[in-house]
Amino acid sequence: MRAAVLAGVRRMVVREVPDPKVEKDTDVLLKIEKVGVCGSDVHYFETGRIGSQVVQFPFIVGHECAATVAAVGKAVRQVNVGDQVVVEPAVPCHRCDQCNQGRENTCFHMRFLGTPGQGDGCLSEFIVMPEECCLPTRGGITIEQGVLCEPLAIGVYSVKQAHLSQTTDVAILGAGPIGLSCMVCAQAEGVRACYLTEKIDERVETAKKGGATWVGSPREEDVVAAILKQQPLGIDVAFECAGQQETIDQGIELLKPGGKLMLVGIPREDRVSFVIDKIRRKEITIINIRRQNRCTKKAIELVASGKIRPDFMVTHRFKLDQIQDAFELVAGYRDGVVKAMIEM
Repeated sequence: MRAAVLAGVRRMVVREVPDPKVEKDTDVLLKIEKVGVCGSDVHYFETGRIGSQVVQFPFIVGHECAATVAAVGKAVRQVNVGDQVVVEPAVPCHRCDQCNQGRENTCFHMRFLGTPGQGDGCLSEFIVMPEECCLPTRGGITIEQGVLCEPLAIGVYSVKQAHLSQTTDVAILGAGPIGLSCMVCAQAEGVRACYLTEKIDERVETAKKGGATWVGSPREEDVVAAILKQQPLGIDVAFECAGQQETIDQGIELLKPGGKLMLVGIPREDRVSFVIDKIRRKEITIINIRRQNRCTKKAIELVASGKIRPDFMVTHRFKLDQIQDAFELVAGYRDGVVKAMIEM
């Protein structure tokens, strides 16, 4: 079968690789239909690592995908050949201390698609996943919506951890796929106001189309002052979705005393810092978000019900043979890209 392989830093190539096979009774062979290019995939593309997770080339990246069931093990009961599924990329052990506490997202023995040391990704024509990771859509959503359910699940989990309500005012710093996922999930919870900040002009327009209360660019204005002019007491919850020191600082400035800073973005640096005087005097709660902790099914339900309409996030589409161009586009934030889709 063909797969898009990260052969070195900033070098994606299409190669023939061995076909995966159903080996366990609970295995499902999946024909990959479409794959979304994620920011974490681009981290590996640009630097060959995310923190302590270092790529050994060649390596297949990718973890956002929707697929069609091609074959099943003899113990599989929840899906059948021909079913369309969303792939949950996390495979926890279900036995460790973290799994027993309901924290499968921090499982000590986690295997996650497209993660060095854990497993190859889904940028290939076929993959094998356990039955529990194959979530049937039953015709309720499209293939592309299925791909979007993976980043949406991070938004679902972030909003869940923030404990929002109809009297909550939120700010989202960064209007990439994760920031927009947090926005639509917060809107689905009925928040009172949702402010977004973003440097890329096209993404500013995308966020406006998505229904944000207000969107501003730090290239054009002091976004903290602009938001606080509308919310003089400050914001209840700030979702930092850019992974930048600048946006972390802005989030702290925006929060009212007792507010929550949700760290959702992945910084490229090994360390970030906080102005301790401000977070101490405001008694700011800082919550780090690690992936989606089994929120993918909820994301599917929200899209199928119409409460979330994520299609506006898809801005670019590529064939597998255009994989280098796709990654260069996303890495360079070119042409107003939000979510690029690879058609397998």
